[in-house]
Amino acid sequence: MKFKILREGKGVQHFCKLFKQIAKTYPDMTAIEMRTEKGWERIKYGELLEIVQKFALGLKRRFNVKEGDHIAIRGKNSPEWIISALTVHWLGGVVVPIDVRLTEKEVIHILNMSDSSLFITDNGDFDSAIPVVRFNDIKKNLIEPGVDCVDTEDIDRISILFFTSGTTGNSKGVMLSMRNVMSNVDDIYKILIFNPGDRQFLILPLHHVFPYTVSLLLSISSGLTLTIARSYKSNELKEDMKETRPHILLVVPLLLEKIVLGIEKELRKQSSLKRGMVKLLEGVSSPFAKINFRDPARRFFRMIREALGMENLRYLVSGGAALPPWISKRLETWGFPILQGYGLSETSPVLTVNPPYRPKNESAGLPIPSVEINILNPVDGVGEIVAKGPNIMLGYYKNERATEEIFTKDSWFRTGDMGYLDKEGYLFITGRAKSVIVTKGGKNIYPEEIEEKLNESPFIEESLVLMEANPKTGLDEIVSYIYPNYENVDDYCAKGILSICQDEIYNILEEEIKKINVHLANYKKVRRIVLREEEFPKTSTQKIKRYLFIQKGREIT
Repeated sequence: MKFKILREGKGVQHFCKLFKQIAKTYPDMTAIEMRTEKGWERIKYGELLEIVQKFALGLKRRFNVKEGDHIAIRGKNSPEWIISALTVHWLGGVVVPIDVRLTEKEVIHILNMSDSSLFITDNGDFDSAIPVVRFNDIKKNLIEPGVDCVDTEDIDRISILFFTSGTTGNSKGVMLSMRNVMSNVDDIYKILIFNPGDRQFLILPLHHVFPYTVSLLLSISSGLTLTIARSYKSNELKEDMKETRPHILLVVPLLLEKIVLGIEKELRKQSSLKRGMVKLLEGVSSPFAKINFRDPARRFFRMIREALGMENLRYLVSGGAALPPWISKRLETWGFPILQGYGLSETSPVLTVNPPYRPKNESAGLPIPSVEINILNPVDGVGEIVAKGPNIMLGYYKNERATEEIFTKDSWFRTGDMGYLDKEGYLFITGRAKSVIVTKGGKNIYPEEIEEKLNESPFIEESLVLMEANPKTGLDEIVSYIYPNYENVDDYCAKGILSICQDEIYNILEEEIKKINVHLANYKKVRRIVLREEEFPKTSTQKIKRYLFIQKGREIT
């Protein structure tokens, strides 16, 4: 099964060419908006084009920025961040997005690794060896009459340099060309319907490739209004969305989980009669959702979506990590247009996404039109996921060895993820190749599969599954390190079910593990648990740094 092409694409073109066309066609349409202390700041497409042209001339004259220069950008999402990125592309430079949460030492390391010649950043103090332009100084660098964009026919050289968050411990520079990212944009344009004037709400930080490509580049090259969330505070997010009523929203599973848990918490506060009505409606809605008749669900639970400012949502796209099935099922039941996708920084990023007309959100979806997916060396259908397409990166910056290792001899990109394709061509991901546990009997265990089941428990916030030797017997066994949901444990105890809760946490979790083990093959069963008192260390994309615990398992106490 392949994606339905809903409309003809615009062709893989240089971003600046499309941006210029949109700005000339819709000069008075809002391109960027963000609520500030002074109210809503809005920039129209015509204004945005003028600002970019003037800022480009300012950077050329004052900092001698030229085509091919690497320009680093760091700061929270803002109009200034977007203007900076657009201007670098306009000049034919290379955008180097940097995580705003990195320390000064880490930032300097990336500036050096990336060979950046200019650093555009927010307004905090920073000691840099290269010239710095602060967001507050952008207006001072707007020089009349502006400059036109570079040759837009050259789309195959490096245009963006993303540094991976390093789940394996080694951050690498991912070189993406304009062809790479804009092939993704063109594919999405073909398979999803959005039009000039539609709103996309930006929550995810732009130093990640997912929002950079699918929020920033897609929106500005398609004439959408990009609404920037002013913060991650739930009340402010809700206020901003209720006022703007977006059509497209990109999220990560962690945010969706908080939304679902928040809705359920509010529903529990309702009277028993209202809770009974909700359960009845969910029972009617859920079967419809399963066979993809979502209209009943959308009508039944419209008030929930309206309360969040999401009643106009056409696409709620989840990426960055696996979406737990229980979350997608709840959202589908309530009529949210949830779609799970899959990709990597190296693939610009989208490889697959669920089609809106036939989603299987327990899967990662179908390959987008220009992408091929294959399974390398499958065993019982499961093997490493490999991909081909115009969105595959140019390579790792100054790291030929790593680049060679990531491609097969016949030029398939190795994702490092394990999975399989079902009969209809939907991709299912079972875990990371490097985290696969092989038993002495030759059985493969995918820890993410077990962790997903563990994390469905209301008493488990996070879990990490490893194979370790039993300290008493010396035999290998499956061990789960668990960071409990202490709030739910405390609520459970407050109901009088347990008198001394802290002493009983292990017992509570053991009962949960027993329920889960019933559904696992004998060699996959969790044999021992270890409690953590704090969250696991994570990457900037909120993935647990598994490598820390595989290499230094004794650090967990």
